[in-house]
Formats: sequence, C-alpha cells, structure tokens
Amino acid sequence: MSARNFARTGRKIVAIGRNYSEHAKELGNAVPTAPFFFLKPVSSYVESPGKIEIPRGCIVHHEVELGVVIGKSGRDIAESAAYEHISGYALALDLTARNLQDEAKKKGLPWSAAKGFDTFTPVGPFIPATEIPDPHKARLWIEVAGQMKQNGTTDAMIFRIPQLIHHISRIMTLEEGDLVLTGTPKGVGPINPGDSVVAGLEYQGRELSRIQFDAVERM
Repeated sequence: MSARNFARTGRKIVAIGRNYSEHAKELGNAVPTAPFFFLKPVSSYVESPGKIEIPRGCIVHHEVELGVVIGKSGRDIAESAAYEHISGYALALDLTARNLQDEAKKKGLPWSAAKGFDTFTPVGPFIPATEIPDPHKARLWIEVAGQMKQNGTTDAMIFRIPQLIHHISRIMTLEEGDLVLTGTPKGVGPINPGDSVVAGLEYQGRELSRIQFDAVERM
C-alpha cells in the first residue's frame, strides 16, 4: 500500500496554518475563523533518524504536528466520510524559516520559500489508523538541545480533522499517500546547527512514535 510509504510515494504535503489558538497568538496572528492551508514540496521530506539542514541566514523554527496520511483518494469529501479516507498518521515537523516568512507576510507574498527547503518536513514512520482511534486525543512534544519546547494535545485543534479533510478536498483532490499536517501547539522556537532534536507522539499514555534529528548547517 503506497500510503504506508507516504514519504516516498506521496504527491503533496498540505499544511494547515494556525490551527491552535495559542500558537496563533504567540506569533501575533489573528485566530482564524475558517481553515486555511499552504503546500509543501515532497522534496522537503527527511526520515528519522536524519539531519535537518539549517540554511545560512535563516532563523529556522520547529513546529511539531500530527500528520494525517490519506489512504483513499477523494474529492468533495463529506465530514461524515472523512475517516474512510485516512489510512493512518505520522509524527511530523513543519520547519519554517521564520525570518523569510515574516518578510513574505509583510509583502503579501507566498510562504513557499520559508517552508519548502530540503529537510524542512522531518517525519516518522507510518502509524496505522487503528493505533489512534481518536486523533484528537494524542499528545505531541519536542525537545531541542535537551530542553522541552512544545508539549500539547491535539484536542486543542480549532478545526477538527474531518472538517480539514472536507475543506481541502473541496479545493483539490486528496490522493493516496498525501500528508495533511494539522497544525502545531504553542512553544515554537529556533533550531540551530549543532542542536539535537527529538520529538514524540503519544496516545493514551503509550508512545507510538519518536523521531530524532541532528541539525547541521546547510552547505
């Protein structure tokens, strides 16, 4: 099944913005009243264990997220049918060159450069949907250089996963192997060359995924 190997076979990464109110507030952004998303290239995937490349001149921030792996293609998917199109989940990081994003936002330009560098979507292995019966009861955390930076639960999402699947699929077909990044809890911050990065996903007290990366300067 290609969805199980999503990082190698998927055609797109759909990332939801500002889906946790405290994260929106910490960056000085308005809390959205409707879902919105941006796209990331699949060339930004890097699997654990691996290396995160920090481009020179970029202030790179971590954002730990629950990724939804699409297992059945669909267009105009009803919220009531959303889970039928999900084959599983994955722990993921949405890395952001924050200074580039801030500059783009001021000019009204797209965020593609800030989000699309190689290695800017670190991911863990596929987790079957049966392992996470309710994806709004998962815990996400990340440590950078041995310090806990983000530690939150997915019940704080503003827009639930069925609503996200419905919203995206009304605009573009979701295809088998696509990854939907569902937003990040508060606590985002910088990763610097030399930092070790460890993140985890827990469900009902059981750790389902742990990923590890070393940050290096991009040459």
